[in-house]
Amino acid sequence: MELMHIDLARLSVSSLNMRGTKKTCDIANILPSVRVRGVLVPLIVRELPGTGDGGNDSPPAYEILAGKRRYHAARTVAEEGGGIEDLPCAVIEQGDDAAALEASLIENVARLDPDEMTRCETFTRLVREGRDVEGIAQTFGLTALQVKRTLALGNLVPRLRNLYRSDGIDAVSLRHLTMHRRPGRRNGWTCTTTNGRPHQPARGSRHGCSAGPRSR
Repeated sequence: MELMHIDLARLSVSSLNMRGTKKTCDIANILPSVRVRGVLVPLIVRELPGTGDGGNDSPPAYEILAGKRRYHAARTVAEEGGGIEDLPCAVIEQGDDAAALEASLIENVARLDPDEMTRCETFTRLVREGRDVEGIAQTFGLTALQVKRTLALGNLVPRLRNLYRSDGIDAVSLRHLTMHRRPGRRNGWTCTTTNGRPHQPARGSRHGCSAGPRSR
């Protein structure tokens, strides 16, 4: 791993960044510090394939694996005329996407605990890259059961996942849903009360409920 300062214009957020898919980026709590002291903790980046030829005319570009919020805060300060032109970066080798995902998740877990669904999506991507449950558990200091429970959230229908992201259902309820062995029972928790909060269908009900009011 090499430490270096890289121009803002040569940095972009990687699709492998755990928070890279989120449209919004809350930088309110770090922006005052960046305005005063700049970015002190290096971003984790790697060179984008096919960029740069080793000459001064075409310097390489880099994708940010961890440090999206610091990057956006620095860009905001630069746009304000704050004088930030480059950022400290730890450059890792190209290649292993699973290692890049782990680097992103490890930093985000340490700095700002990701929500349940974001962690599930990242663990799922690690599995697709060839990591097994035991390996993921060892890397992040979890038990294999904790990893399996997190991965189980991916079995829920998108409507329930979106409810969680919009604070329509809490993390405890979300985990209870994954414990139902029958998919119909898991995903049947889509009824809403008059205040819009989800609840479990009544025992003995033959049919799952829709997210909206029933037609009569």
